[in-house]
Amino acid sequence: MSYRISGFADRCDVNKETIRYYEKKKLLQEPSRTNSGYRIYSEDDVKRVGFIKRMQELGFSLNEIYKLLGVVDKDEIRCRDMFEFVSKKAEEVKKQIEDLKRIECMLKDLKKRCPDEKELHECPIIEALIED
Repeated sequence: MSYRISGFADRCDVNKETIRYYEKKKLLQEPSRTNSGYRIYSEDDVKRVGFIKRMQELGFSLNEIYKLLGVVDKDEIRCRDMFEFVSKKAEEVKKQIEDLKRIECMLKDLKKRCPDEKELHECPIIEALIED
């Protein structure tokens, strides 16, 4: 199936400007065009935007995503130093996981100390966070 930019943006749940921005940043390759000049996108493009959005949700920057897409695009320039890039990013992710686990423990602890939901104005969570 193919899409014009409006349908493509709707299918990807982004706005048209996001699509144009991804093209400008070379996250999306220049689409083919109809004889009238309309951009035409494919299901592969939909999957690619889905990947970009998911990676952003996971905290990857657009530059990092661009680098990773170099593997998919078989771009030797972007794939240079990939080992170092991936190693560094893996360490960052490991640290984030450790931080998130600490936050999860803190939230579980605070939840145990939380009074009846109806008395949130007396909730010790804020006090505990201020004291720590």
